[in-house]
Amino acid sequence: MDFKLLKTDAKSSARRGEITTDHGTIQTPIFMPVGTVGSVKGIHQREINDDIKAQIILGNTYHLYLRPGMNIMKQAGGLHKFMNWNKPILTDSGGYQVFSLSANRKLVEEGAKFSSHIDGSKHIFTPESVVDIQRVIGADIMMALDECPPGTADYKYASKSLDLTMRWLHRGIKRFKETKPLYGHQQTFFPIVQGGVHPELRKKAAYEIAELGCEGNAIGGLSVGEPTEDMYAMTEIVNAILPKDKPRYLMGVGTPVNILEGISRGVDMFDCVMPTRNGRNGMVFTSEGIMNMKNKKWENDFSPLDPNGTSFVDSYYTKAYLRHLFVSKELLGMQIASIHNLAFYLWLVETARTKIEEGRFTEWKEQMVKKLDRRL
Repeated sequence: MDFKLLKTDAKSSARRGEITTDHGTIQTPIFMPVGTVGSVKGIHQREINDDIKAQIILGNTYHLYLRPGMNIMKQAGGLHKFMNWNKPILTDSGGYQVFSLSANRKLVEEGAKFSSHIDGSKHIFTPESVVDIQRVIGADIMMALDECPPGTADYKYASKSLDLTMRWLHRGIKRFKETKPLYGHQQTFFPIVQGGVHPELRKKAAYEIAELGCEGNAIGGLSVGEPTEDMYAMTEIVNAILPKDKPRYLMGVGTPVNILEGISRGVDMFDCVMPTRNGRNGMVFTSEGIMNMKNKKWENDFSPLDPNGTSFVDSYYTKAYLRHLFVSKELLGMQIASIHNLAFYLWLVETARTKIEEGRFTEWKEQMVKKLDRRL
């Protein structure tokens, strides 16, 4: 993997860059649609590629490991071939899912023991095994196994958790260096900075990870219940330390405003289930604010979803039609809202890239954040 830093905003830490992988080039800052089980929920790969114009998507180690399983994945030739996606893929290590989905889990020095949320069967993820699993999946970017402490974790808990995460990280890097890709394309390995909302711990982790010299780095354990101000503060602290010549990935974040604030603090990569999950529940994001498509106020509104044409959907469907689909419990409504939201998120980061290039990012961001969170 190669990363080029092309432009930095003069009034903030916003960056314009370019990541090159064997499956294609990614323009940053970028938003990555979440395809947890090898599918972006409810949307064809053709639409993700041609209409939404995603440059990279996510898969998840935990879910793919449990179903369809690594035997099927290997027989298919990896996730790219299995799901017919020829652009880059990033996989989360599954650590977050172990901690959030399994009611019966136990952390030991060896790794994370857990019960499948599907059938209750017993498993263990180790720093080494998640590297092996991600080799079989074939993701272009692989994540280290970590513990994601809750946003409310006190210093003692967060410190103990961070120490375990860092020990696991060194074992994961060792395994990554000992193994090779299986499908003829190169893979890269990202460490994850943890430490809760405690500046000293975040600094400790960021300095240690910076010294490892990996091709990219991630910031985890944010947007997990802590105040938004703390999320921004931790991001600033970490990005002041992580290498400037390596991409930075803020995991699981977030709202359109979160993304713009993250970009202004030097983040290059984002992912979140919000565009599709909220879309399936009738929430539509636009450049003017947020709409609940089930509200009666849209019943006879025949204007486009977004007056500024942030997605191709806007030229096809009106607010009144989309409301009708949700009120009728028609599955097409969920699909249209999901597609629109993802296209809007991709429009948002594309516009951010343009504004950084033009030297006008900060002014544009300040105008946008005033609108993006308001309810229409």
